[in-house]
Amino acid sequence: MTSSELWSREAAERYDAEETGMFSAAVVGPTVDFLAGLAGDGPALEFAIGTGRVAVPLRRRGVPVTGIELSEHMAAVLRRKVDEETLPVVIGDMATTVVPGAFTLVYLVYNTISNLLTQDEQVECFRNAARHLLPGGRFVVELGVPPLRFLPPGQTAVPFDVSERHLGFDTIDPVAQLLVSHHFTRDGDDGHYRREASRHRYAWPAELDLMARLAGLELERRAADWDGTPFTQESEKHISVWRKPT
Repeated sequence: MTSSELWSREAAERYDAEETGMFSAAVVGPTVDFLAGLAGDGPALEFAIGTGRVAVPLRRRGVPVTGIELSEHMAAVLRRKVDEETLPVVIGDMATTVVPGAFTLVYLVYNTISNLLTQDEQVECFRNAARHLLPGGRFVVELGVPPLRFLPPGQTAVPFDVSERHLGFDTIDPVAQLLVSHHFTRDGDDGHYRREASRHRYAWPAELDLMARLAGLELERRAADWDGTPFTQESEKHISVWRKPT
């Protein structure tokens, strides 16, 4: 069982079209370069593989990829792009689901570890990654830095996108470490907006480092983006790499 919210069929069908920026070569290219370099000659496992935004081009790069995905609807969209033999996917949650084989790389992109809404589940996610890694293998997480610096006293919401067809803002509960992303998306040209919201448990990099230590992993590297930009106090997200000792 997991606290993660399931993607519906409708949301899965819209996902690729609504996330066009994340599917751009400028985003996917550096991501795949980074991950392929870490995988080396070994296979990779993606937690929360979704519709294959990263896994499909990584597989085309020559890296064997297996995926775990909670939503059957998201996996069905991926399956239209690549067959099961080329890119196998197991339906299950990323904290407990075990797939056959051992991997040089396990990775989680685009804030998906925050879909696990409890600290215990996030700890188990690290342990599950370590369980699948070969000695010397790496676990990679892409996660936003909690935007608490933008909250003045008495304010609970932070906007992250104000554009012609989309309004997005986060509401934050600092006590529970829960963040709700609210989306108002314009459908068509009739002036109607579709409202959606998703819950996330945010975690600071230092908390993730402790989760990694509990799983027997060691921090190897942290960058602000897939191109290796140094991580600083101004960084809005981080790419963290932990290594399983040999």
